[in-house]
Amino acid sequence: MSFEGFLSLQSMSATCGFLFFSFTLLFSFFSFLVFISRMKPWCNCDICKSYLTASWSSKFPNLCDWYTHLLHKSPTGTIRVHVLGNTITSNPDNVEYILKTNFQNYPKGKPFSAILGDLLGRGIFNVDGESWRFQRKMASLELGSVAIRSYAMELVNEEIQTRLLPLTAATARGELNSDRVLDLQDILRRFSFDNICKFSFGLDPGCLLPTLPVSDLSVAFDLASKLSAERAMTASPFVWKVKRLLDVGSEKKLREAIKVVNDVAKEMIRQRREIGFNTRNDLLSRFMGSVNDDVHLRDIVVSFLLAGRDTVAAALTGFFSLLSKSPQAEALIREEMGRVVGPVQGLEFPTFEQIREMHYLNAAIHESMRLFPPIQFDSKYATEDDVLPDGTFVRKGSRVTYHPYAMGRMESIWGPDCMEFRPERWLRDGAFVPACPFKYPVFQAGLRVCLGKDLALMEMKALAAALVRRFDIRVVEPDQEPRFAPGLTATLRGGLPVRVCERKC
Repeated sequence: MSFEGFLSLQSMSATCGFLFFSFTLLFSFFSFLVFISRMKPWCNCDICKSYLTASWSSKFPNLCDWYTHLLHKSPTGTIRVHVLGNTITSNPDNVEYILKTNFQNYPKGKPFSAILGDLLGRGIFNVDGESWRFQRKMASLELGSVAIRSYAMELVNEEIQTRLLPLTAATARGELNSDRVLDLQDILRRFSFDNICKFSFGLDPGCLLPTLPVSDLSVAFDLASKLSAERAMTASPFVWKVKRLLDVGSEKKLREAIKVVNDVAKEMIRQRREIGFNTRNDLLSRFMGSVNDDVHLRDIVVSFLLAGRDTVAAALTGFFSLLSKSPQAEALIREEMGRVVGPVQGLEFPTFEQIREMHYLNAAIHESMRLFPPIQFDSKYATEDDVLPDGTFVRKGSRVTYHPYAMGRMESIWGPDCMEFRPERWLRDGAFVPACPFKYPVFQAGLRVCLGKDLALMEMKALAAALVRRFDIRVVEPDQEPRFAPGLTATLRGGLPVRVCERKC
C-alpha cells in the first residue's frame, strides 16, 4: 500500500471515529433531554415549586411532615410531585392494589435497583422476578425455623446481659458522666449492629463494649447507606451517575465505603469455606449450603445486614422517645411484665413464650412504629400504564410511593386521636389485635411482607422489657421537635440524649 493510501485510510478511520463519537454524544444528550422532559423540571405547580426551592422547610421540620400535610389535604390521599415523576399515596386501597392486587405491575424496578445496586448488588431487597422468588423462598425456610429463632434469641439475650445492661447501669450510677446522660439512639444502633453482624456473618464487631469503640465496618456501612439514599434525592440519576463515572465527591466516598464492607464480607466467606459451615447457625453459613457464588452470597447477607440493623434501632428509638412522655403506658408495661414474668431476679430474661404473652408491650411497640415507622416510605415503578383505585393515573415507568409515616398520622385511617400515643387502640379485651397491613404497611404487605418481622419484634420486645423493668429513661429535651437525617431509615439528627435512673425493683 502506498504512503498516500495509508494516510487516506488513517484519515478515514479518524473521521469515522469522530462521527461515531459525535453521534454517541448527541444521542446521549438527546436521551437526557427526553428524560428531563418526562421529569417536567419546569413544572410551576405549588408542590413542585415548593420542592425545588425547599420553601416547605420554613414551615415543616422534615420532608416527611410536609408530605403528610399535602396528603392530608388531598381528597384522595394521593399527590404528584411532577419534577420527581413520583406519585405518593397514603390511601390504604391504593397500597393494597400496589402491594397485592396488581403486584406484578409494581416491582422495585430498575431505577431503584440502580440506586442501591452498588451496596446491595443482587440481594433480596434489590431484585425482582425469579431471583427475588428464589431468595425469598430460601430466606423463608431459614428464618421460620425453630433453630434460627432460638439462635437469634440467644444472641439478643447475651448482648443485653453482657453489654447493654452493664453500660446502662454504669450510666445510671454516673460512672460514665455526672449527668447520667447517654445517646440512646447511638446505643441502640450499636446493639442492633452487634446482633445483626453475629446473626448474619457470625462476626462480633464489639460496638457495645464498655469503651464504645469505633467499628470500621459500622462506619463504612452507615456512610454507604446514607450516600446510597442521597442518590434517590437528586432531581436526575444523571447527576450521581456522572459523579460515579468520574469517581468524585460523594460517589468516591461511597465506593470507598462499599469496599470496606466488601472486604469484610469476602474475608468472612473465605474463612467459613476453610473451617466449614455445616455446624454453624449464622445466616451466611446456612445460605452457603444453597448458594455457591461468593458475590451472590455477599449480596444476600449484606441485604439482611441493612434490614436488621437500622430498622430495629430506628423503631426502638421512636419507642423510647414516646414512652418517655407516657408514664401511664410505661407503668402498664411494667405491670404486665410483673404478671407474666414475676419480679426482677438478677439477670433472668423472659422466654420467647413469655414475650409472646406480653400483649400490652406488643401494642406499645406497634403504636410507636405507627407514629415513627423505621422506613418512612417505599417506592415501586410501574411497568405499564395503570389507574389506581382512587382514580389516579400512573404512567408506565413512573415512580409510585406509599408513605407509612403519613398514613400513621391520617385521621381518616386512625381517627381524631391519630397523633396520640395510645397502645390501647391495638387491644381487644386485653389481647393484641393486629391492624390491616394495608393501612399499617410498616412491615410492607402482600407478597413482599417482611420475612424477619417476628424476629425483629422479638428483639425489640426483649430489649424493651430488659430496660423498662430496670431503668427510668427520660428524654433530655422532650419538647424538641424530631428532625430526621437523610438515609434509608429514620435516624434522628443529633441522636436521642436520655437521662437514666436505676429503679429499685
